[in-house]
Amino acid sequence: MLYWAGTQLTSRAPCNYSSARSPIHERKSEKVIGKFTTYSDLYKFIRFDRRDGILQVTIHNQGRSAVWSASPDGIHAELGDAFYRVGRDPENRIVIFTGTGDEFLTQLDMSGGEEINTQYWDRIYKEGKDLLQNLLEIEVPIIGAVNGPAFIHAELLTLSDIVIASDRAAFADKAHGPGGVVPGDGVHVWWPMLLGPNRARHFLLTGEEISAEEGKRLGFVAEVVPHADMLNRAWEVARELLAKPPLMLRYTRAAMTQHIKRRMLDDLGYGLMLEGMGIFSLLGK
Repeated sequence: MLYWAGTQLTSRAPCNYSSARSPIHERKSEKVIGKFTTYSDLYKFIRFDRRDGILQVTIHNQGRSAVWSASPDGIHAELGDAFYRVGRDPENRIVIFTGTGDEFLTQLDMSGGEEINTQYWDRIYKEGKDLLQNLLEIEVPIIGAVNGPAFIHAELLTLSDIVIASDRAAFADKAHGPGGVVPGDGVHVWWPMLLGPNRARHFLLTGEEISAEEGKRLGFVAEVVPHADMLNRAWEVARELLAKPPLMLRYTRAAMTQHIKRRMLDDLGYGLMLEGMGIFSLLGK
């Protein structure tokens, strides 16, 4: 028999220690996954820089502005895994997410040569869920530092707790509706939450561009700063946040993202499957 806080606890069956995974073993595994040295140089298209608990996550393509690729070794595959590891590193107190050069993401690379079939979309389905769900599982404040036009996966930046945009930045979703693709990989959830249902449907169907200043007026951008000052301002805000109690920061992030996680849990996988069906219809499959 066991006693906890004056309450008698009984066990109906003995624990099989030989086959059960120990909680201590699980915690040790998490520590290995979340150790900075295990992921700091792991990815081809993501660069990490950590100072005083502030982790800057920068996407790039050979040191230039990132190019979105859904190939098995492309950035689509890397980011979800990277977010998982970042979220399990207890040394990360604040995260700054940004891009390289004068663009965050404006280019698609569709040269992978893969056959688009059920096996292909099964991988995209898994990676697409990891991308947003693992991002939302990072339980420290995230600052989205928008270094320029974000026309592909702009939701990754706007899901940040604080969005600081260059005065050259703009937001759009040009990877879906404009090309005849269902905007189903989470953008169908997030943009209506930001813009309202009617403005969001127009935004997603037409590829409308929203400037940084308009984004601030609409409420999803916190600050618009001169292009040259954007990253410095993000670090300045990160250092201000760093002075606050660590658990206050962690639990505030958890509290403020819970409803978003619920919406993604309900609708993200459904949207990805609709997107895949639409793509198959374009290919005559």
